[in-house]
Amino acid sequence: MNSKLKGARPAAIRVRRMLGKYRIEKKLGNGGFATVYRAMDTIEGIRVAIKIPYPHLVDDSLMESFRQEVRMVARLDHPHILGVKDASVIDGQFAIVTLMGDEPLDARLTRRLSVRTALEWSVQLMEALAYAHHMKIVHCDIKPENILVFADSQLRLTDFGIAKIGNRTIMANGTGTVGYMAPEQAMGRPSARSDVFSLGLLIYRMLSGSWPEWPFDWPPPAASRIRKRGVHPDLLRFLRRCIEVRSTARFRDAGVMLREYRKIESRVLRNLARKRKASAT
Repeated sequence: MNSKLKGARPAAIRVRRMLGKYRIEKKLGNGGFATVYRAMDTIEGIRVAIKIPYPHLVDDSLMESFRQEVRMVARLDHPHILGVKDASVIDGQFAIVTLMGDEPLDARLTRRLSVRTALEWSVQLMEALAYAHHMKIVHCDIKPENILVFADSQLRLTDFGIAKIGNRTIMANGTGTVGYMAPEQAMGRPSARSDVFSLGLLIYRMLSGSWPEWPFDWPPPAASRIRKRGVHPDLLRFLRRCIEVRSTARFRDAGVMLREYRKIESRVLRNLARKRKASAT
């Protein structure tokens, strides 16, 4: 065990307690890996999210894995990827500090989302994932809970690697979250194509309001709802390829996925504009 973590049991985390320079404001929730708190950085004057891993998980093995994951995330410098602001032992507590978003995407999806916003957010996520894949990093857990909504309608993809550490007590290789993962990923063979699959499901969810379900037969039940919202048929064909059950039938990675979307983007946006104009008359 890390020597800084040995000895007396760390004091309980309570509201208004100081943890180094961070003043705890609110407990946000519990996950499979850690408890998450909202806190104020009293030096920088900004709100942050602090993850405190459960003590029984903090052993030498996890610490080494986490060091590797933090170094990996440190390589990712992209406006739509949430970096780790701090990862250290603070007052006897192992803490992971990130910027604080307005809300997670899963909370935002409980309210109606316009097609234009869904398309804008889809591009942001494709750009983030394309960058990660270019850096030879596969996320393995693309889902709304791992995406934060910030001011000015900006998204940031979170939990690169950290999610895999948290899941390792459940699945040996931390392959993701059931319901969002590609078939080959569920069998322990994740790849960049698996991320394409999960992101395709998420984009479909943002446009239709519902998740496609296994066995992902085409068209899913909500496809007609998407068409009625003015979505161009080319976009439906694009999404169909993203969520193909056979990994080899999908786009190779998010970079290819983004390039193929750019080819149809003008048609998609023109069709949407015509739909809106027709609805207004």
